[in-house]
Amino acid sequence: MATPNPVKPFSPEETQRILGNLQQPAVFLNMTRGWPVLHWTAEHLSSCLGDRRVRFRLGRKEELNAPLFETQCSYVEAKVAQFLSWTRGQTDVGPFSEYPSSEYWAYADYKYIAMLFQDRPLMFEDVKWSEFGFKGRNGRESTLWIGTEGANTPCHLDSYGCNLVLQVQGRKRWHLFPPEDTANLYPTRIPFEESSVFSKVDVLHPDLRRFPAFQAAKAHVVTLQPGQVLYVPRHWWHYVESVDPITVSVNSWIELEVDDVARVGEAVTKTVVCAIKSAESDDNADIWLNPTEEGNASHDENMQYLSLAVAACAQRTRGLADAHPIKRDSSGRVKMNSKSKEVQVGVPFGPHLVPVCCQRDRPRRTTQKDEENGDVTSPEACAVSSEEALGATCAAGLARVRTDADGAPELSSEDNKEPTHALITTNDLLACLLHPDVISRVTELLLDRHKGGRL
Repeated sequence: MATPNPVKPFSPEETQRILGNLQQPAVFLNMTRGWPVLHWTAEHLSSCLGDRRVRFRLGRKEELNAPLFETQCSYVEAKVAQFLSWTRGQTDVGPFSEYPSSEYWAYADYKYIAMLFQDRPLMFEDVKWSEFGFKGRNGRESTLWIGTEGANTPCHLDSYGCNLVLQVQGRKRWHLFPPEDTANLYPTRIPFEESSVFSKVDVLHPDLRRFPAFQAAKAHVVTLQPGQVLYVPRHWWHYVESVDPITVSVNSWIELEVDDVARVGEAVTKTVVCAIKSAESDDNADIWLNPTEEGNASHDENMQYLSLAVAACAQRTRGLADAHPIKRDSSGRVKMNSKSKEVQVGVPFGPHLVPVCCQRDRPRRTTQKDEENGDVTSPEACAVSSEEALGATCAAGLARVRTDADGAPELSSEDNKEPTHALITTNDLLACLLHPDVISRVTELLLDRHKGGRL
């Protein structure tokens, strides 16, 4: 006899309404009870995958005061069973033999479930995003992440969509920053990955002499527990780290209408970065293409894709304009239907939905039990587990930077020396050309030109 599905705190229709009104990250509790995917521990996945090899990214456990980008990591192809043996301290485990687990963390990230289990499609049904109101969405449109303690994703924002993340095994700590913090996070497109804008800042150990504006960044921190689902709104920056010996999570990026415009911006970015970084130059010897990219496309291919992206966006915009006339402000820019307050009226925060609050706005200190368990239990708790540790880290960084009466960083006599002439590097130029604000304006101009029939 089939076991009936547990009653969920929100229906699919209610969840869709909530997601449509949320303007900040939030954690859904008690929404995944009965989902078979909750049994996808690393041990279970090892038995399902058998001898199939998975690519793991490895990074050293060390503080660098700089992000460890994926271009700086090592990679191995290994069975999940070998990975598990390695995490238990075994040294002679094939591809992992050269990387002591005491010195390295490992991460099988961005693994598309549709590819991992293409011979076992029934496993797709273990993931039930349809209960969040996305009809028909399951594991086929999701990715899998398996990591060890310390495994992390560099701080970045996703150009497309919003994100739903289910924690399956172990805990992961998320450090999130709102879109308006972009300038404080020093965005870069090197290394280049289509759809990802990276930050130059190591958010846990920031170098505040190089990146003083990071002091103003508004960190929202949450430690996600098994069974909980985190909603990451569009263009929220995030740094993610595993805090338990083994972690497993599943996520799905949800497409949005504005992604059509974002695709044009990404096509512009790729065209520029590939053209400039492919040019022969003494300072173009760095590894600039992220390992997630299949290769460097030719300029003709990039221009063709850009043309297609502009045409598709213009066509969709015309269709939407017929149904919903676009409102513009006095400068001619499109008015966005956004709300300024983080916590929106009508969002039922409570025991089943908890906002991830800004650390500066935390209503109370966490209790010892919160610190030990990292539980999200109430709207009053807001943020979860080890936020004091993050605060101490930031405080230590701030202590290294003296400030003047206006709060601006004070420079030592060494810093006040007359600057020597420095050559502008290719990456310096790209940091300006590919800044999100510049790309946004170029995208707007291209779409306006196409709309006017001048392309």
